[in-house]
Amino acid sequence: MTESNNIIREIIHRRLSAERFESGRALPEKVLRELVEDAIQAPSSFNIQHWRFVAVRDPADKKRLRAAAYDQAVVEEAAVTLIVLGDVRAHENLEEILERSVRVGAMSRQAAKRWVESSDDIYADERMARDEALRSATLASMVLMLSAAARGLSSAPLIGFDADAVRRDFEIPEHCLPVMLLAIGYPAPGKEPRRKVRLTVDRVLAFDRGSVF
Repeated sequence: MTESNNIIREIIHRRLSAERFESGRALPEKVLRELVEDAIQAPSSFNIQHWRFVAVRDPADKKRLRAAAYDQAVVEEAAVTLIVLGDVRAHENLEEILERSVRVGAMSRQAAKRWVESSDDIYADERMARDEALRSATLASMVLMLSAAARGLSSAPLIGFDADAVRRDFEIPEHCLPVMLLAIGYPAPGKEPRRKVRLTVDRVLAFDRGSVF
């Protein structure tokens, strides 16, 4: 195993969902932009890139978001809490997105045309569009959390929130689904959370036909 592989594995196994943050310490915008730049390297269907992020940094806005998140303190303590969204209409931008790939020679114009036609057919189904928006936003969020861990930052993904309140208070358009809140900041001094026990590989891995689950 190479040194880079060891580093990646160490980051994966070190990452924990934060229970507390160092309150009052701001995250530089440059770092936040780098985290999102890393996140958007995640895969997505047809390279549609369904993810969108709202960075909540203002103290009054964080307080409002905390209320929508059933008073979870990490929302307000973190340097920034991202509202992670999945755009169910993101495929409507695919022609523009793929044109850039055509220009740099990453794909042919014929292939781009086929992708656009296929995505239009697939995501005319509202359920498919919703499922893919959720998947893509979640993949990007995981990459962002690992990028944060590599920088010595803590993160906490939260699914406990009132989506309607978040949509209303932060003027989220209807075509963007609130997928999760992602609190990011500096670890609080003191006792770190302990990793909960994971299931063994044999418990979650099956080979070929005949699932054992």
